[in-house]
Amino acid sequence: MRALVVALLVPALFVADEERLRSAKALVFDRKYGEARAAWQEVLRASSGEDAATAAYWIARCSESLKEDARALEEYSAFLERRPKDAALVEQARQSRVAIAARLYRSGQKQHLPVIQGALADPSRNVRTVAAFQLAELGRPAANEAVPILKRIVAEDKDPDLVNRAKVLLLGLDPRALAGVPEAPPNPGTSSTGKVRFLRVRVYEAGSSKPTVSVNLPMGLAEFAFKSLPEDAKRELNQKGYDAENFWRRLKELEPTEIVTVEGKDGERVQIWLE
Repeated sequence: MRALVVALLVPALFVADEERLRSAKALVFDRKYGEARAAWQEVLRASSGEDAATAAYWIARCSESLKEDARALEEYSAFLERRPKDAALVEQARQSRVAIAARLYRSGQKQHLPVIQGALADPSRNVRTVAAFQLAELGRPAANEAVPILKRIVAEDKDPDLVNRAKVLLLGLDPRALAGVPEAPPNPGTSSTGKVRFLRVRVYEAGSSKPTVSVNLPMGLAEFAFKSLPEDAKRELNQKGYDAENFWRRLKELEPTEIVTVEGKDGERVQIWLE
């Protein structure tokens, strides 16, 4: 009799579990993240193994979508502690942890910096890249550890968008950081007339005729980089006699090959032009 009862109940339980999963997935799809999180928590309580790990991931994802960063960070950690087999979910969780830790750091919660720093040694190149970008955007001194990976991206990566972004971040930290780094072909940007336009930057040491830094950026990316300058960098430009907004406006109005030269106080020379 007991065997008969079990045989009758197992299909019903399986159907119930499938319905619970469908409901949880549908709530995420509908962006009802609060309800979805509760639904995935029900799935987690009723599951084990990989099903439980998947539920744990979606619980964290819902919390992140609800902008509950501190909670999401803990939940992603709990998911990873289960040692799930789904490599795609593991990588997404690690990337999410880095992004969340960076947001918390910017909000004043500096204790989360080790999460980003630790990701620089992650087995996944994608996670290392995300960590380097996030650290670089935090500014110094946190950004220092990102420089070697940013240089490697510029020298080795095949994705021109990643290479250009790494260049922009390195320029923001220290233009000399690009000295000696082989330059990959930039991703072309075009003007409204269909002609390719690049911002060319060359940095020369005092008394040198050979540039120590040579950078070519698509115009659209260059504008993004300039507008992303931190306020202290803009203040420094102003102190040296350059109005940041007017300086960029003048650059955009340059004719091809016309050069703007900026002389540094230590004799270094920076030449910028459009082509």
